[in-house]
Amino acid sequence: MRSLTEPTREDIQLATVFHALSDPARLQMVQDLASGQERNCSRLSSQLAKSTLSHHFKVLREAGVTHTRVEGTWRFISLRLDDLEARFPGLFDAIFRSLINDGTGAPTAGEPKVS
Repeated sequence: MRSLTEPTREDIQLATVFHALSDPARLQMVQDLASGQERNCSRLSSQLAKSTLSHHFKVLREAGVTHTRVEGTWRFISLRLDDLEARFPGLFDAIFRSLINDGTGAPTAGEPKVS
């Protein structure tokens, strides 16, 4: 099986994270993962074609926004909030706050802290 590429915490770059979050579908995927719990990739954004969904997951993973755990043929996705907070303090709080303020939605139960 091919290994999945994820940057180390130190290798996560702000421009790459912003690029990954610039697409509305990927931003929605991140919002869906905001509870902090690992989710099976088939349970996220089911409106997209599988190939499109795979592409978006790859962009998020390679940017360092998500972590993918492989178990057999299953893929489990989670946000790398600890790594992102260590690299860019307050970034995701600001992103989730902007989602709430612009009316596009809010993270669900267990949402990251927004001060």
